[in-house]
Amino acid sequence: MTAHLIFWPTLFLGLALDLWTKHAVFAWLRDADGQRAGIIDGFLTFQLALNRGAAFGIADGRQTFLIGVSLLAMLIILGVFFFGGWRHRMIQAALGLFAAGVCGNLWDRAFNEGRVRDFIDVVYWPGRHWHTFNVADAMLCVAVGLLIIATFFTDSSDRKRARPQK
Repeated sequence: MTAHLIFWPTLFLGLALDLWTKHAVFAWLRDADGQRAGIIDGFLTFQLALNRGAAFGIADGRQTFLIGVSLLAMLIILGVFFFGGWRHRMIQAALGLFAAGVCGNLWDRAFNEGRVRDFIDVVYWPGRHWHTFNVADAMLCVAVGLLIIATFFTDSSDRKRARPQK
């Protein structure tokens, strides 16, 4: 029961946050007749970008393929959640973040002509920008980080014991 109280709110709140930020930032910058707005000088800028691919532009323009991969990812995430038997809260939160991130970008691919709305531009070194990303991408990265951290704090006793099959 606790797993559901972590996973589902994380998924739905994360999805709502992603879709709202995409809508709000794109509307704000388009209304301001601009494509960029400095947030933290020299470090963080909001910049409108439409990505027809996956991370770093992989599979650019292959909308049907990317939608299929996203749907498969969601099936795997739900399968791990329902049948994995994980009791560790960090893993349940990570799965919720994974699901929210996948759903946020899937929504764009399905309802935005195959283009994912990205807007966060970070300068990680003077003159060097990370690839523009969005809140869904950030949630996916945080989920990976949580799973890595969870591997150090979980052991076999954190999984439900499987009942022997008759």
